Amino acid sequence: MGYKLAIFDLDGTLLDTTQGVIECVENAAKELGFPKKDMSELITFIGPPLQDSFPRVYGCDKDKADEATAIFRKYYSGGLMYHAKPYDGILEQCEHLKDAGVLLAVATYKKEEYALDLLKHFGFDQYLDVIRGADKDNHLTKKDIIELCVKEAGVSKKESVLIGDTLFDAKGASEAGVDFIAVTYGFGFHDPADFSEYPYIGVAEFTDEIEWMIK
Repeated sequence: MGYKLAIFDLDGTLLDTTQGVIECVENAAKELGFPKKDMSELITFIGPPLQDSFPRVYGCDKDKADEATAIFRKYYSGGLMYHAKPYDGILEQCEHLKDAGVLLAVATYKKEEYALDLLKHFGFDQYLDVIRGADKDNHLTKKDIIELCVKEAGVSKKESVLIGDTLFDAKGASEAGVDFIAVTYGFGFHDPADFSEYPYIGVAEFTDEIEWMIK
């Protein structure tokens, strides 16, 4: 395809952050007396904004969701964010793309300071040209974050592609006017039916399939 900029989602695309996220959700829920939820519901916290996920899963109002989010972040920044692991082969994919002259970026709903710490901790920072995450009040949409990456990289939208694992990624790419590659090795999409309502140029079932769709 010859893209100049590859923009990666973080959770479910670069890193499997399941363990740390779920531990923080359960700690926040316990502190606030929320009922216990099974794994199928807890896993839906990975990717979307926390302020949307707490009301959706626990039925709380905005004030309680904000309180739960603050408690989550206390535990997350306290060390649980590092309970994660890169997907097999994804660091090598970043290295190969970088060697081929492709600019690399991350666009995530995770707080930007957390994203920076995580990406540095796991060694992704050496390959990345742009890292953009959520603002303090979560006003930025995925479309906004993608557009910030494109602007900072200094390329056109037609030369950019987003790689992600959720409908938030597919929708954000479509709204931002960049191409989209869906990944099914993470914890979002499992088959094309999950994202068929949005345009996409390819599907990566394994990390090593990403490179050939971009270069």
